[in-house]
Amino acid sequence: GCRPCASHFEGLITTIVGYILLAITLIICHGLATLVKFHRSRRLLGVCYIVVKVSLLVVVEIGVFPLICGWWLDICSLEMFDATLKDRELSFQSAPGTTMFLHWLVGMVYVFYFASFILLLREVLRPGVLWFLRNLNDPDFNPVQEMIHLPIYRHLRRFILSVIVFGSIVLLMLWLPIRIIKSLLPNFLPYNVMLYSDAPVSELSLELLLLQVVLPALLEQGHTRQWLKGLVRAWTVTAGYLLDLHSYLLGDQEENENSANQQVNNNQHARNNNAIPVVGEGLHAAHQAILQQGGPVGFQPYRRPLNFPLRIFLLIVFMCITLLIASLICLTLPVFAGRWLMSFWTGTAKIHELYTAACGLYVCWLTIRAVTVLVAWMPQGRRVIFQKVKEWSLMIMKTLIVAVLLAGVVPLLLGLLFELVIVAPLRVPLDQTPLFYPWQDWALGVLHAKIIAAITLMGPQWWLKTVIEQVYANGIRNIDLHYIIRKLAAPVISVLLLSLCVPYVIASGIVPLLGVTAEMQNLVHRRIYPFLLMVVVLMGILSFQVRQFKRLYEHIKNDKYLVGQRLVNYERKSGKQGTSPSPPQSSQE
Repeated sequence: GCRPCASHFEGLITTIVGYILLAITLIICHGLATLVKFHRSRRLLGVCYIVVKVSLLVVVEIGVFPLICGWWLDICSLEMFDATLKDRELSFQSAPGTTMFLHWLVGMVYVFYFASFILLLREVLRPGVLWFLRNLNDPDFNPVQEMIHLPIYRHLRRFILSVIVFGSIVLLMLWLPIRIIKSLLPNFLPYNVMLYSDAPVSELSLELLLLQVVLPALLEQGHTRQWLKGLVRAWTVTAGYLLDLHSYLLGDQEENENSANQQVNNNQHARNNNAIPVVGEGLHAAHQAILQQGGPVGFQPYRRPLNFPLRIFLLIVFMCITLLIASLICLTLPVFAGRWLMSFWTGTAKIHELYTAACGLYVCWLTIRAVTVLVAWMPQGRRVIFQKVKEWSLMIMKTLIVAVLLAGVVPLLLGLLFELVIVAPLRVPLDQTPLFYPWQDWALGVLHAKIIAAITLMGPQWWLKTVIEQVYANGIRNIDLHYIIRKLAAPVISVLLLSLCVPYVIASGIVPLLGVTAEMQNLVHRRIYPFLLMVVVLMGILSFQVRQFKRLYEHIKNDKYLVGQRLVNYERKSGKQGTSPSPPQSSQE
């Protein structure tokens, strides 16, 4: 696999090797300059070396490491999709750039979720348990400073350790569960992820839709994070009491306040001590002061039980078994539930596993949510439960109506408009008839709607942004159906329907009355949508330019002639003279 890789990415590999050689040369020159006592040259060479070193480390941390993780994830999950390394090599040779990018992306997502889970662990565990992992939330954590100060061998050691940890977790949570599933449930794997290009509905658009809309909606739910945190806390408490490591894992509750006060005092003392050398000893001392500020940040004392190393070893074994079981459940339960539900709808036909997994995940999530809600409501009595059920039924009805309008009608119209304005004129020649697939148009329309909503929320203040922000602020619980339909759904659907209908009426109703040829009618019919888009864009640009010129004219006029403005009190005039306010008086030349 190295020969094709080298041939495909020759330029990139050559550049990186060149930078490494440059760094080595700079180190040698720096050493020589120190021997000969060329202080200015030595300082310049040192700065150049730091720049090259930081650049290389950034490339390794952000480029190489996620790429290694992505390929390792792929290799460990080959049996899950009934693929071989030969298939991967063929796909790499056919599209090397895309393959590398996809593996990098998968690795990056894995690293991101791993880091998110570590942050969640920090919220539960005693400060100081995860001393070997860098705290990304620590205000004193400065990655660039670390890159500059720590020597290369430390970075190399950390990199190898990270690769070992991430790699072994993938083995534990992906490769081993797949082997167990294959031995226990031989017919369950492989997952069916084939893309059928001859299907009228583009599979890829639906996968995009699921990844862009469905899964983030599930993961962003506050409940999911809270449940995960609750599970981690329950597991920690259980493990702590079983192995007598409660003090080590969660800390002693009574000592928390004292240690927090001690911590504040220690930090203040350390800052006072470190404030002195900053003045006298220049840059190095300042950096040392920043790096060592406050000693071991966020450490809490704990009680060490007997046979402490053995207990820690048992804790790690217990953790590995728990992760393995969790991984087995996550790989089998959603897909099993999804396949079972989909079988009622599609029979024995094979479906893309992404749909079954997403369907199963949602069903599991809804079941857990329903159970937790019922448990919370049970002590309050039957009348309260009926009242709540009524409220929730009404809310679900309102949400469904809004979902049909905003997630059904609007994306369908948007996708159809996009197809008519941009896709059909570019892809279909004039002598052929374009075919429209409403399902595919809707799937792409959802993505367009999401992008437009995001751009609107980032853009300047106007009515649509105000309405969307208001709807977001209200949320599902306080959903205002009348407001949404009147202020958001009705105007947006009206504009989209007008954009679709007016050109069609002109092309099919008015143009034939003018008595033009059939070819001309066809040309108008097919090109009226892009033409009207161009007209609208031009009008928008012109109106923007006119406004800009008006502002410029006012600005020049005020600069030239305006001497000053004076604010005059508004006084209501009596009698029949009217009640118009007198404008602010301006004395001009």
